Amino acid sequence: MNIQLPKLIATSVVRGTQQGESHGGVYTVDFEEREVVQHVDWNASGIDFEGRGADRGLRGIEFNGEDIFIAASDELFRYDRSFQIQDSHRNRYLKHCHEICRMEQTLFLTSTGFDSLLAFDLKSEQYVWGFHLQKPYDAWGGHTFDPRSNMGPRPVNTFHINMVHVDQTGIYFSGLHTHALLHLDSKMQVSEVCSLPAGAHNARPYRDGLLFNDTESDCVRYAGRDGGTVAFRIETYDPNEIEFAGVDDSRVARQGFGRGLCPVGESFVAGGSSPSTISLYDLDRSQKVGSVNLTMDIRNAIHGLEIWPFDD
Repeated sequence: MNIQLPKLIATSVVRGTQQGESHGGVYTVDFEEREVVQHVDWNASGIDFEGRGADRGLRGIEFNGEDIFIAASDELFRYDRSFQIQDSHRNRYLKHCHEICRMEQTLFLTSTGFDSLLAFDLKSEQYVWGFHLQKPYDAWGGHTFDPRSNMGPRPVNTFHINMVHVDQTGIYFSGLHTHALLHLDSKMQVSEVCSLPAGAHNARPYRDGLLFNDTESDCVRYAGRDGGTVAFRIETYDPNEIEFAGVDDSRVARQGFGRGLCPVGESFVAGGSSPSTISLYDLDRSQKVGSVNLTMDIRNAIHGLEIWPFDD
């Protein structure tokens, strides 16, 4: 059976780099044509080096019409299809953003440095809503706030919120230290959907179960409600091929670090890893279709990953 392989867009971050070096980039990866194109090299001298955290570079990706939205640590950029920056938007409560998700005319962003979610209205081009996660008395809770005011939460990173997924049933989000996929309903009530292993990334509902990067176990995992699971081992390489191996910096991504996850229809999943590699998996056949490596620099890791929606 012939299968049309996808074209994807990916962002990368480079950990532990210095001023003037590349902090990551934006790529399109065409599995069908076996073609990789780098569109953005995030090394401009105008980058606010201090404001983008230890994980430098570009992160979550979303689309709205002809616009491409890509988040940096504390700024939301709008690109056109030729990857020229059209404008950007900051907010005092946006810090160490990881992932973003669009629902109709609203973009939802994780604000890891504030244990919060923010909503950006695409029509008014304003941050219009915020939710600060808390867990008082060992029960999930939180409160909304207006990100246009100065009455929001103080900077705090207890849960390291790094993933958000929004659909008609509500807002799903998780973090390195939530140990669970959480659900926020229309009444602003927080509940646990299911538990997650420590260090999980990109957890989201998928098919009749849960899809996530089981990062500490170096695998991509799907868990169905029927108890069935499928796990794919993340691509690794001969240590002699790795560049910048052994750099004495705790922020440097290790080999096999899984981050970035993108469903491709109902059968395929694309996953990112370090050094920057994108792999395509077939859930129904429990097999890896293929992998593309962008660089062997161990500091360079995939972050955002989405299907390229345009017909070129």
